[in-house]
Amino acid sequence: MTALPAPLTSAPRAAAAPAVPVAEIAAHRPLDLRSVRLTTGTLADWQTLNAAATIPHCIENLETSGVIDNLRRVVGESGAEYRGFVFADSDLYKVIEAVAWEIARTGTTEHDAWLDSVIGLVARAQEPSGYVMSWIQGVHPEKKFAELEWTHEMYVLGHMVQAAVALDRANGRHDLLDIARAFVDLVDRRFGPGRDDGICGHPEIETALVELYRHTGERRYLTLAVRMIDLRGTGLLKVGGLGARYFQDHAPVREATDAVGHAVRQLYLDAGVTDAYLENGDTTLLAAMDAQWSSVHERKMYLSGAFGSRHRDEAFGDDYELPSERAYAETCATIADLHWTWRMLLAGGAAGTARYAETIEREVHNALAASIDATGTKFFYSNPLQQRPDRFSEENAPRERTPWYACACCPPNIARTVAQLSSYVASTTPAQGGQPGGELWLHQIAAAEIDLPEHLGDGVLRVETTYPAGATVEITVHGRVEPDARLAVRVPSWSAASTLAAPGGAVAASADGYAHVDLVEGATYTLELDVSPRWTRGHHKVDAIRGCLALERGPVVYCIEQASLPEGAVVDDLVLTGDAAVEAGPRELHVTVTSAATENDLYPSGAADSQAADTTTFTVPAIPFSTWGNAGPGAMRVWLPVRT
Repeated sequence: MTALPAPLTSAPRAAAAPAVPVAEIAAHRPLDLRSVRLTTGTLADWQTLNAAATIPHCIENLETSGVIDNLRRVVGESGAEYRGFVFADSDLYKVIEAVAWEIARTGTTEHDAWLDSVIGLVARAQEPSGYVMSWIQGVHPEKKFAELEWTHEMYVLGHMVQAAVALDRANGRHDLLDIARAFVDLVDRRFGPGRDDGICGHPEIETALVELYRHTGERRYLTLAVRMIDLRGTGLLKVGGLGARYFQDHAPVREATDAVGHAVRQLYLDAGVTDAYLENGDTTLLAAMDAQWSSVHERKMYLSGAFGSRHRDEAFGDDYELPSERAYAETCATIADLHWTWRMLLAGGAAGTARYAETIEREVHNALAASIDATGTKFFYSNPLQQRPDRFSEENAPRERTPWYACACCPPNIARTVAQLSSYVASTTPAQGGQPGGELWLHQIAAAEIDLPEHLGDGVLRVETTYPAGATVEITVHGRVEPDARLAVRVPSWSAASTLAAPGGAVAASADGYAHVDLVEGATYTLELDVSPRWTRGHHKVDAIRGCLALERGPVVYCIEQASLPEGAVVDDLVLTGDAAVEAGPRELHVTVTSAATENDLYPSGAADSQAADTTTFTVPAIPFSTWGNAGPGAMRVWLPVRT
């Protein structure tokens, strides 16, 4: 019989959201995702597809890939060989989390029987000590807590905790939470204060432990998270040939101001460190995270909102090392950064609220959206910004999206993130000086209904827009609003001249990037954005794209792919000349390009910017980067060379 912790009785039920700080430190407070309902448009359609196709597809592949059988063999219910990586259990927990947020979002009971089955299986596999992990139990029991740099035990536990908290917040179901707490309590007995020193080779448990503290009120979970953060960089991990930087174990967290090593690990660690700051107020942690955020987003982020420039070690490269065609740009890295950047927004980090919100927008509409096809059942693991015609497929970097991967971390991660997208739309801040009122902040522009939190009234904010394709955003207030309540609407930096039409007149964005107005019962506010196509250049230190331009419209990055070109044209021969005229259609853009004659010499003599004699000028369609490859595999590029 598994030893279970005491049932939850003291902590109030937290909002159904992935990160809910309890200390009075956060600059912003998240909303319950049930109070933000995406109604129409890109994000709402994506959530519908996620529920109808992606989540069922993930559930099916948990069976066919062996994830469920791995647990069955632990309890003698399967004779199959173990399949997958050591951390395969984490795929199950990510899918459970996706189901949990879908329950919170829609109230669905479609997956209840499946939840009964898989959670019951995990409960049967759990040892009396609280331990449960199918690879250790079923393959190498002698390695239990013996090789923390490789075994991912606490990484798997972190995803279990996040799924368990989400499920309890969604509908009060706590059977998985009981299992998770028993496992966490075992880790606390083994690695808590005064016990063995130990950290996981793959950060993730840190952010999960902080959320478990928030959900249960048990401060020892926060203490354990902070202890693990403080132990990183002290040489505990046997790093082998990969080196300490791969594991973010090369320096203490407060001194590690540059993003290095395995990108997903770094970004999950940063999310956990920021969570710890939000609860204990340790400003040295926030200072380190401000420096980390600057490193990641000012010197190591792709235009699409992707991260990781090296296939070797799935790692960050040096500053400005951002090759387009060899970008690793793992989907899970974008997801990890989205989670971290949201926590930095809540914390009031140095980059500013608008910068965090706009980064999330870039990630969602580009790198994350590109990672999944129109059916919701095929995925990219790696998301390059250029595909050469002779590029061969690699396990995690295929030429086209695939239904599943041997290392299937990305598809379940996509499912759980899309199910919780409404959590990132808005937040609130309290009134200053104990006065009544407060402010609702609209961070993501999407058609939605937003219930006002109690301190702002009991009305509903309705946002109507076809953004990002459309330029008009109309916000109406229905129901009662508290006196002195305010509204803050983000004005994107690429449309900085836009003003918010309000009952008292047009209001421009403040220095913080938001237009601030009084929230008035029955009022309508209108924001007209400039979504004209624009050319973007890279920093001159990014050698891979020097002399190139990329096309953007609103928050959307565009690309040109071979499948859209006229017969005889080759995407790698296209160059921009003159004014590079662009005509805007409803979704596609049409770009005037020149097709240069193919050079026979690898290094022909002459000026670098001289134009080949044999050229043809014509117009080609540019499509949203998120949709490339839907017409089939082939060459593609975001950055186009400029020839004068």
